[in-house]
Formats: sequence, structure tokens, C-alpha cells
Amino acid sequence: MNEKEFAELAAGAALHALSADDERRFRDAFAAHPEWQAIVEADAGAAGLLAETAATVDPPASIRSALLAQIAVTPQRIESDGDEPRAAAPAPESFTTEEAAAESPKPRRWTRTVFALAACLALLVGVGIGAVALNQQLNRPASVVALQEIEAAGDAEQATVALDDGGTATAHWSGSVGKAVLVADGLPNPGEGETYELWFVRGDAPVSAGVFDVDGGEATALLDGDMQAGDAIAVTVEQAGGSPTGQPTSDPVIVIPTA
Repeated sequence: MNEKEFAELAAGAALHALSADDERRFRDAFAAHPEWQAIVEADAGAAGLLAETAATVDPPASIRSALLAQIAVTPQRIESDGDEPRAAAPAPESFTTEEAAAESPKPRRWTRTVFALAACLALLVGVGIGAVALNQQLNRPASVVALQEIEAAGDAEQATVALDDGGTATAHWSGSVGKAVLVADGLPNPGEGETYELWFVRGDAPVSAGVFDVDGGEATALLDGDMQAGDAIAVTVEQAGGSPTGQPTSDPVIVIPTA
């Protein structure tokens, strides 16, 4: 079994939607490839986030209709022993677990995209979810998504420094993910007309990695560009929009060594 096939089974396992045969295949493959732990954790985390709703409310009909329409047009596969792959029929307007089992006696493997859509639909129909909560889940900031990817990686690393005002700043990075994220707490707002700018410091050469905002002393910022081994991560205060010269114009307020 390759990693892509395992990922499809892992998505089904997170939703408790595997047949007995696929469940055995999933467990056997996981035992043989413990390095795929990150895939299992990411799918379990996604399923958990979907299940955590603050309130049970009736979702707008438009959300359910949109999900059903997307499932209907998403390419799917149905495979069984001795059969050639063939296209699956569009999802019906409504269904139950018993009806699905009666109509499909052979094991079914869906793509990960369809599993994710089916999970959303099951939660909408079964427990209800607020439109605001769903929108927040589907539109998470890139920095938050990147931080979760880094934390799930097997080579995730982090380093923390104390700030002068009593707060902390932590750099998170992963070579396999290829991203770095700064998380700060207790960072004062820059002055009017100013912003914080991120830098990769490579020896004596700073490389701009974008600007970021602070909200109530907190910030989660994804660094632009590729981090290299040994880079330090620094932050300076620059004019709004970032340094006009491409080089720092002030002393750093944060410096985090990563080597």
C-alpha cells in the first residue's frame, strides 16, 4: 500500500466510516508504517474540529445544498476485488447508514475530498452547526494552518525567547513542511504609522519575510520565503508596509536563534 492509499483509509478511519475489511487494511498498514502517524493525527484533528460546535442550531439550507452539490460532482472511485474502477453515482438528496449499506454490499473507498465533504454534511444533518462556525473553520488564516502542519510534522522544532515587556515569542519550523511561524504573546502594538517586519537572518544578511499585525498583544505570523538551516528569526519595527530599502531600519525587538 502506498502513502496515498493509506491517506484515503486514514480519512475514513477518522470518520468511523470504514468497512471491516478496510479497517483491517488500515491497521495493518499503520503498524507497518509508523512514519505515517502525522496523516492519522491530522485527520483525527480535522474530525475533532468538525465535531466541536459551540451551539446546536439549524444551518441555512444553502450550506447543505452546496455540500450535496459538491459531493455530486466530485470524482469518486468504487473498487472491489476483480472489478475495474468505475464512476460512482451522485450522492442522493438524503440517505441513512442502513440504506447506504444495503445499496453497496461491496467495500467502498472514497477520495479524501469526499470524506471531508461527507463529514461536514453528517454534522449539519445530525447535530447542526452555525454558519459562522463553519465559515471560521473553512477560512482559517494561513498562519494557523501552517502552524498546525508544522506541529504535525515529525521534524517539528521550536525555540522561545522572553520579551522585554514580559511576554514571549516562539518560532515554530519544520524542514519537511518548508514553513516557519512566529507566535508572540505580550507583544506591544507598534507606534502609529509603524508595523512589525519579520526577517530571516542568514549570517550577517537579513532577508525580509513579510510584515504582521498584533491583536491584543498576540500575533501568529507565517514567514514569507524559505527558511534555511541555521537562520535566526528576527523582528524589527518599520514604517507601515515594511522597510522601503529591503533592509532593517531599526534594531531588532525579537531575535530567535534556531541553531
